[in-house]
Amino acid sequence: MRVAVLASGSGTILDAMLDAGIPVEVVVVDRACGATEVAERHGVPWELVERSSYGADFDRDNYTRQILEVLDTYDTDLVVMAGFGTILAPAMFEVFDGRILNTHPALLPAFKGWHAVRDALEAGVKVTGCTVHVATAEVDAGPILAQEAVRVEPGDTEATLHERIKAVERRLYVQTVKEILERGSVQ
Repeated sequence: MRVAVLASGSGTILDAMLDAGIPVEVVVVDRACGATEVAERHGVPWELVERSSYGADFDRDNYTRQILEVLDTYDTDLVVMAGFGTILAPAMFEVFDGRILNTHPALLPAFKGWHAVRDALEAGVKVTGCTVHVATAEVDAGPILAQEAVRVEPGDTEATLHERIKAVERRLYVQTVKEILERGSVQ
């Protein structure tokens, strides 16, 4: 399976995947970010499909078409989202139906959305965690592939809890992607 990674941030998940030997064909980013430096360090090509607007005028359909064109160029079989900050149009999930993975810093279906760690702390839960799931057009709603719990410690802040979740996430996501590659299919 030919793997493409979509990233927007520092690239820590990407780095963990590449360190583990996951064969990434291309990294696609939506903004200037640390993931491009990680890709370069590992000799993986990267493409910038820059998101030019964050307002109401954002053309999600056109942007998604641009992403799909890049993925087609690299003959992509499996898309791995690694902190990708742009929600894509339904066309993405039609073309790659059941072949887009994502990770989320909570035990889905609890605490969906962008502020999952903060929401877990505000709810006063004793345990949260991370989920690896199949991404669908409905955000944080696809089939769950793997989960692991992370205890909420007394005195945790959003930053300290999120860092512990990220440590689990990097291991669990890499393990899940490796299993998919060995099987040759997502499920």
